[in-house]
This record gives sequence, C-alpha cells and structure tokens, in this order.
Amino acid sequence: MKRLIDYHLGTWKTSPLRQPLLLRGARQVGKTYAVQELGKTFSSFVEINFEINKKAKTLFDADLDPHRILRDIATITGKEIIPGQTLLFLDEIQTVPDGITALRYFYEMMPELHVIAAGSLLDFAIEQVGVPVGRVQFLYMYPLSFIEFLCALEHPLVIKDILSHPIEEQATQVVHDKILTLLSHYLAIGGMPKAVACWKTMLNLHACSQIPHSLVAAYQYDFVKYGKSHQLKYLDVLFSRIPHQLGTKFKYSAVGEFRKRDLEPCVDLLVTAGVIHRVMHSDAHGIPLGAQADIHSFKLLFVDVGLSQFILDLKTGDWLLNPLEEFINKGLLVEAFVGQELLAYEHPMKKAALYYWKRDARGSEAEVDYVIQQGRQIVPIEVKSGKGKTLKSIQLFLESHHNSPYGIRFSTNNYSVHENIHSYPLYAIAKVLADANKDVKESLIALTTQT
Repeated sequence: MKRLIDYHLGTWKTSPLRQPLLLRGARQVGKTYAVQELGKTFSSFVEINFEINKKAKTLFDADLDPHRILRDIATITGKEIIPGQTLLFLDEIQTVPDGITALRYFYEMMPELHVIAAGSLLDFAIEQVGVPVGRVQFLYMYPLSFIEFLCALEHPLVIKDILSHPIEEQATQVVHDKILTLLSHYLAIGGMPKAVACWKTMLNLHACSQIPHSLVAAYQYDFVKYGKSHQLKYLDVLFSRIPHQLGTKFKYSAVGEFRKRDLEPCVDLLVTAGVIHRVMHSDAHGIPLGAQADIHSFKLLFVDVGLSQFILDLKTGDWLLNPLEEFINKGLLVEAFVGQELLAYEHPMKKAALYYWKRDARGSEAEVDYVIQQGRQIVPIEVKSGKGKTLKSIQLFLESHHNSPYGIRFSTNNYSVHENIHSYPLYAIAKVLADANKDVKESLIALTTQT
C-alpha cells in the first residue's frame, strides 16, 4: 500500500543533510509498514521492536555510545549493520526514552548511518526527555487520505484527473459522479490502513466490520500507558463523547457531569496521543494564524472519520446505498473529513495545525469552517455537505479580511469560479493543497507513478 510518506522517506534517504528521523503519528496509521517498505530499498534492514523484545531496552543502560550500541544490536539480531547500506529501525522507541536521547550521538558520531525511530506514543516520551535540536528530524503520519485511498484501490487515472483538473472547467458529469461514489466509499471505510486493506480485498462492509472494534480497543488500551489512574474514567468518557461534538465548538459541559479541571488535562493527553486534533479559533487577520488563536475556543476532530462513525454507531452502509443523501444528512462528518484531508496533505516535516473563524456579533453571526495559509494569503474554507449555495459567512469573512482575496467552497457541486468564490468538489481537496506547495504536489504525483 503506497503512502504519501514514501516520497518524503525517499527524500530523507538520499539527502546529504540527513539526520536521524523520528516518525510520529497515532497508533495504527501505518508508521511501521512505511519504514519496512523503505527498508526494502537498502542492502540490509535491521529492526528492533522494544515492545516485543523487552530485553533490548537494556541496550542503552551502560552508555549511549553508538559504536557499542550497534555492536550489541548486530549481536542480538545476527545482522551486520553497515553505515550507508543498512537502515536501522528502532520501533516503539517511546518505551525506552534513553533511545531517543541516543539519536543525537548517532548523528554526531555516525552521521552516515540511516536510522529511524518510531512509536505510537512517541510524543509522550519526547515531552519527558526532549529532543536534541538540530540533530533529529521529524515526519508526521496520519490515516490514509482520499488520494491514498484511490491509490490503494488502484485508481491512478482518477488521481491524475483530480490533480490536473482546471477549476474553470466543469468535470464531465459521469466522471464527477464516479469520483463522488468513490469518495462515499472512503467515507464509509475511513482511512485506517487495516480498514482500507480489508475493503480492497473484500469490498464488503460486513466482512470488515471487526476492524473498527480492534482499532478502538487498541486506542482504549493505551489509556493506562499515558493516563494516571484517576484520569482513566475521564479519558474513556471523552473518547466516546468527542465524536458527538464534531463540527461544533467543544464544550466540556456537554461531556457529562464532570468538572472542566478534570477533563481539560485529559483532552491534552488525547491530543498528544494523536487520537484527536484541535481546530483552534483564530481571528485570521494576519499570519501566522496561530498567533491570533484563542486557546479556549476550539473544535475537536477524531483521528479518523471511519472510527468516528463506529463510535457514534452510525450505519456506514448508507454511504454505499444513498451517497448523495448521506452527504446531506452527515454534514458535520463531511466537515470532519475535510479537516482530516487538510491534515493529511500538509508537509509532514511540521506538525499540522487547523483553524476556524467565527464572529459572534449580534445580528451578524458568522462562522467559516476552516482558514488556511497559502503563501502570504489567508484563505477561508466553507464546507457544504450537499449542494447548498448560501455563502453568507465566507462573504462576511472576505469583507472584513482584506488579505484574503478569495474563498474556497468544498461541496458535492462541480468545479466553478464565481467572483471571489472558488468552488471545488469535495474530492478535490488535495488539488488545492498541491497547487500551493510543490513538495506536496510531487508527493501526490509520485503515487500515480508507483501504482
């Protein structure tokens, strides 16, 4: 299964400025698989999983000398490690924080060695020990985007059409309908790799119905790894209630009869674990958008739209039976999908952030679902789950933000441009991000050449 991260891992491999790499992301988004695939391009690949091989944790007890550590790894794995020819993969590195610290010495004393570390709860370990600035690189991973889903289902020509289609020209209706149908399949399945792999093999929702069960159980099992004993009940209730507030400003009072001071740190834990993402409110009058963010006003996105629907006990089969009706009926979920796409297509070297805009002036309330930065410009985004044409909020935003020359609407409508509103189909989010970032575009195009 080809992923966008493959392009960036390949770039890292050949870069003369390469540093040890930390691959970050939530559990089960495909980190280990991506590194193993990269390992096939090396003469040799050496992997140690510190959750499986618990004795290997002692590798870093004596000292952090990379030469001694490599000798020991070679001894216990039976594989010679040759800098420049071997990829060393330290998986679940969060279970041995000294291993993260050791990466700086790999960089300083053995810069020719290719070494990647990853872990499902890596960010907690990073908070504990920190990272050596300027000696370690990061890449972030998310669930499969819609374009990656199309690649997995072997639709390279659909990907090429999406990435090259001019906004001024409407797609042929039969093509438009076909891609919307494929999008409805994605929304039924979600972007978790196991779910997509099952769908590709079986093309049967019932046959894949156990995948969300196991994934949700894995996330819940992790609570005991990063939550204190008194926080476990709050983590559990937040996990089950957050999907109920998709698309709306998060309210602690809507979670249940709990105090904000108990819930707030648990929201932070779930964010750190990558289970949820904040969409921060920003006035959006200048860049960076985060400089004008209100830390107390935010929405929350669950890691994956497929898992969100499972927790909400929604019938995902309706996406296959009545897709256009579902786009209308599940508007907040469609909005969450757009946020998930925006995260997936950000350059993985930086941790992506999402923002929205809202005005509470009496008689002139308005809300824009997302605001993004493209170059020096701020672009508002409205998500219309059906064919709705009312764009009052985005027009009010443009009137009050002179550094925003146009706005974007994503909907089930075809491509069009009307005055200062650029309208794209919901399936064309990747095109918007690719047109604004060369590296993102090249990583997307690479999928069509690798299929």
